[in-house]
Amino acid sequence: MNTLQNKTAIISGSARGLGKAIAERYAVLGANIVINYSKDRISAEETLSNIKAMGAKAIAIQADVSKVTDIERLFKETKKTFGKIDIVVANAGIEMVETPVTQFTEEQFDKLFSINTKGAYFTMQQAAKNVEDNGRIIYIASSTTIFPVQGMAVYGGSKTTPRYLVDVLSKEIGHRGITVNSIIPFAVDHSGIFVDPNAYPELRKSLIKSCPMGRLAEVEDVANLAEFFASDLSSFVNGQHLLVNGGATQ
Repeated sequence: MNTLQNKTAIISGSARGLGKAIAERYAVLGANIVINYSKDRISAEETLSNIKAMGAKAIAIQADVSKVTDIERLFKETKKTFGKIDIVVANAGIEMVETPVTQFTEEQFDKLFSINTKGAYFTMQQAAKNVEDNGRIIYIASSTTIFPVQGMAVYGGSKTTPRYLVDVLSKEIGHRGITVNSIIPFAVDHSGIFVDPNAYPELRKSLIKSCPMGRLAEVEDVANLAEFFASDLSSFVNGQHLLVNGGATQ
């Protein structure tokens, strides 16, 4: 059985959805958990309560990943509380769909790239500076970085650039035994834009049709891979991008 006993994990954007599922999975495995949120304090406190009920040590830290000073504070406060950092999951992000190239605005572009790209870059930079030797850095990407989808040019573009950073960083710090990998999920049910089962019905239908397994991903599907990449099982897996999409072609 995998164990993360005596490990400390930061999961950005973990008040709800996919980040929450990963935080709770790590808590079950014995890690100290740092829940990060930008605005939703109520959800963060609920997740914090759930994790503490599992017997894990946990704190919640408000930090906007589009602001470098907030990211630096997130890492500083984590080390102050737990003394070290072993695992960092760069998960925080926002989505934008059904927006053709001819229609997106500069404001939309700047917002997505400031959170999805800049946020991921500087989160992984701080991880590289602060993670213990033999630690783990994991980036949560998107299957739109492999399979372009109409209406997702800005979103897919903003999630693509940090994948390159994963490749570079895995080479720069691999000598320390630190692995840097990305998980590339298909559209995730009960998370993000699909947290409402009635949202985007035509997009949902199209995505499910493209998947041989006939469904969207679930948060647990991604948490399974996050467990693998955080554990000793992946100690020689570095600079990799693992697609979790049930064989979908979109």
